[in-house]
Amino acid sequence: MRSHLRRAAPAILTLGLALGSCTAGAPPPESEAPPPRQSTPEAATNAPERTVVGAADSVSLLPGSPGALYRYRFRQVDPASDRFQFQDRELSFYMRPTPAAIHLQVENRQDRPVTIDWDRSSFIDPFERMGPIAHATTKWSERYVAKAPTMIPGLSRYSDYVFPVDYLVDPAGSDQQLHRVLFPEDNGAPQYNDRYFGMNLVFIIDGQPRTYPFRFRVASILPR
Repeated sequence: MRSHLRRAAPAILTLGLALGSCTAGAPPPESEAPPPRQSTPEAATNAPERTVVGAADSVSLLPGSPGALYRYRFRQVDPASDRFQFQDRELSFYMRPTPAAIHLQVENRQDRPVTIDWDRSSFIDPFERMGPIAHATTKWSERYVAKAPTMIPGLSRYSDYVFPVDYLVDPAGSDQQLHRVLFPEDNGAPQYNDRYFGMNLVFIIDGQPRTYPFRFRVASILPR
């Protein structure tokens, strides 16, 4: 009897291993497949290398630099708006994405001051990377230090532009703000079509932090 068991043991062990391997390879019964992520072309694994000083705005329908080979058309997808606007009881926003940065104007609709907390705010770049945010007064030497908050008095407006802190470039002794652009405007532009980017702006209102998330999409890229 024991000899029969010894002969049967390898077969039982083999069957057990086979069943175990099948079970380990199968997903749990209630698991769901992760949502598809936007693919990143091999040629676009790093941020665009063109650099600018500051971030000049434009009143053109299709913003961009004068010598651009391509023009971008952006769309605000969250909160959805055809006019790049959003407002609630406290604040009113108007935003203008450009290849270099996101320009914004904030109006304090109440009669008491509010504060932008830059250290709690963040930027999501076209490669889905979230990180610290920079604005018009952020310099290369200040990229790792705490940023001073910006106070907006009651019933006042404030204008600025934002981009990722990681896009700052060493100005080689100059006091200029040198940084990489968000989107290239040369022959590399078409691969950025349908990409998403945005920001999370944190305001201190009545002593409490409140996050305002904004997301944008590259709706089209047109040859000039």
